[in-house]
Amino acid sequence: MSAEIVLVIVTAFVAATLAAVAGFGGAAVLLPVLVAAFGVRDAIPILTVAQLIGNASRVWFNRHELDLRVVGWFAIGAVPLAFVGGLLFAAAPLSPLTRLLGVFLLLTVAWRHLRPGPPRRPPLRGFVLVGAVFSFLSALLGSVGPLMAPFFLAYGLVKGSYIGTEALATVVMHVTKLVAYGQASVLTLRSLEIGIALGPIMIVGSALGKRIVDRLPERAFVAIIEGVLVVAGAAFLLGG
Repeated sequence: MSAEIVLVIVTAFVAATLAAVAGFGGAAVLLPVLVAAFGVRDAIPILTVAQLIGNASRVWFNRHELDLRVVGWFAIGAVPLAFVGGLLFAAAPLSPLTRLLGVFLLLTVAWRHLRPGPPRRPPLRGFVLVGAVFSFLSALLGSVGPLMAPFFLAYGLVKGSYIGTEALATVVMHVTKLVAYGQASVLTLRSLEIGIALGPIMIVGSALGKRIVDRLPERAFVAIIEGVLVVAGAAFLLGG
């Protein structure tokens, strides 16, 4: 087994654990490693498959705390826009897409520190717009968890309810993206196999994260996530 594959496996485990603790950040941690190993065009479909499995496991581990009303309204906006974004991803030129990904990762960190405060509590039907905007961006850029999370938190979801509900909404988004990637021939058999192979690692990481979510401070995990985002964002922006 090559050092590159070992790095991907270890990062997938860490990413799943972080996402299960903080509710976001897993995709952002894993994406730069996948891009380095497989390139942008393959990395985002691989990430989508792996994240689909990881998020599904978080739904199961928090199944008794889900808010299905939020997921339902989110899906109304998510399904059509995730599909459109997936088709556009297939046609996007690689170099600008890589630079755009770098800018997006850097802005994610800046947004977390510079935003005036958490958004007001969104109305339930407001999740239609949340689903539409962030599903479209996710189809193009792979990771929108840090930007999407504040809306679920502002609605009043906490701990298991927040993590499980956000994960189920993300599952809806990822399934739609994969359909679009398949229609556009971006989701190759190799990408599907790699994503599925990472699935069990994501599940184990999610299980570990569920165990420690109430025991360790989130701040340390968030600091690690932001450090990775800054380094990866700068690398994508300069090297795209």
